[in-house]
Amino acid sequence: MKLFELAHSRTGDKGNISTISVIANHAGDYETLQKAVTAEKVLALFAPLGATKAERYELPKLAALNFVLTGTLGGGVTRSLALDAHGKALSGLLLELEV
Repeated sequence: MKLFELAHSRTGDKGNISTISVIANHAGDYETLQKAVTAEKVLALFAPLGATKAERYELPKLAALNFVLTGTLGGGVTRSLALDAHGKALSGLLLELEV
């Protein structure tokens, strides 16, 4: 099953760091997200885009996980030549993760 079947996502950016939140569609699915969406899996998914580090923060009262990814934005908004310099589409990539 794909992550988008259990959750939705939001992104943010600061310099060359992208933050991606994964929010369970139903609070009952939060435990599944905790087990299936690890920092290691997220780093492996984003490594081809330049990610060098992934940190996971748990927000159980919101049934959400927040990932802070270093190196994913090609140097940051003012330096990147990417069409999506803010990395807003990165949430779509994460939601394709197999869980």
